Amino acid sequence: MKTLDQYDFSGKRALVRVDFNVPLNKQHEITDDTRLKAALPTINKILSDGGSVILMSHLGRPKEGPEEKFSLKHLLPYLKKELGRDVQFASDCIGDEARQKAQALQPGQVLLLENLRFHKQEEKGDESFARELAQLGDVWVMDAFGTAHRAHASTAVMARFVPDKVAGYVMQAELDNAEKVFGNPERPFTAIMGGAKISDKIEIIEKLLDSVDNLIIGGGMSYTFFRAFGGQTGNSLVEEDKIELANSLIKKAKEKGVEIKLPIDSIIADKFDKDANTQVASNHAIPDGWMGLDIGPEAQEIFMRTIRESKTILWNGPMGVFEMEKFAEGTRTVAKAVVEATEKGAFSLIGGGDSAAAVNQLGFGERVSYVSTGGGALLEYFEGKELPGVTALGK
Repeated sequence: MKTLDQYDFSGKRALVRVDFNVPLNKQHEITDDTRLKAALPTINKILSDGGSVILMSHLGRPKEGPEEKFSLKHLLPYLKKELGRDVQFASDCIGDEARQKAQALQPGQVLLLENLRFHKQEEKGDESFARELAQLGDVWVMDAFGTAHRAHASTAVMARFVPDKVAGYVMQAELDNAEKVFGNPERPFTAIMGGAKISDKIEIIEKLLDSVDNLIIGGGMSYTFFRAFGGQTGNSLVEEDKIELANSLIKKAKEKGVEIKLPIDSIIADKFDKDANTQVASNHAIPDGWMGLDIGPEAQEIFMRTIRESKTILWNGPMGVFEMEKFAEGTRTVAKAVVEATEKGAFSLIGGGDSAAAVNQLGFGERVSYVSTGGGALLEYFEGKELPGVTALGK
């Protein structure tokens, strides 16, 4: 796989697949620029080489063609400011306007194409659409790790129609950091899995049992495990059809010498609401009518001790409904422990999605080893699945 530093972009028009799928408010203002910021070093390297840049991305999930709220033109003010230069815009990613603007690009110039997903052919991996995109430039730079698990036209298929393929800095960093966790991790290796459902994390949990020393489980999925132990979980989220699976994962962990750590207590609420009444309860005895929405103080202490003693840490998924302040303390406590371990020399990888949002929201993004920009892609990579966007770079 060719990396950015191995390629001279002088005089080249680089088609850069970035992940600009960022959240916008109702005024179309960016509310989290993590992914945009991550792409800047790749863009600047190409420009400093004397190349020009054609940026391609999707934004949101448009259903039927163009939608104002999903237009990439809303990102232009940010890009112009951060790159310190004008950024041109094409109102479609293919067609005459895109072709003419791309062909007229001079070294040092930047062109942003309109949302790729305004065309259904993008997600279908349509070859003729991919070929049309490929004709806009001389070299394809894949830097959208967050979409690398999709065989879409711009993330994989167009690699067949360009002479040169290069991994951008985001892509390279994601793969390098993932390798630190699963290649030869320093021990003890602790994985922290959170989120609502076991069903979303079955494959990654099974894979982790082959390599971790400790597996911390928090969030909604923990209640399915407690039900498997015969516990009373009240109105907490439980996947009834996954209770047997939870039992088999516990058994498998024992066989492999992996310590599964479940939260011994919870902050419970009488309703799913920021103004709910709350109390602390053992996870074996949550009263009817109450639901667990965060890990409790005792669980926080136990989890913190384990994390602080770890040398390699992978974290994916919050410990509770951290968007509501009453149920954010568990996630905050885990984040602080990860930061403390990192500052003592541990390697910590935050696995995208909600955990990345939580770490950044708490202001800890710069104090962990690496925050992944691709939740789903990272999980699939760890599960051992092929990522089409990575495979395409090697062909």
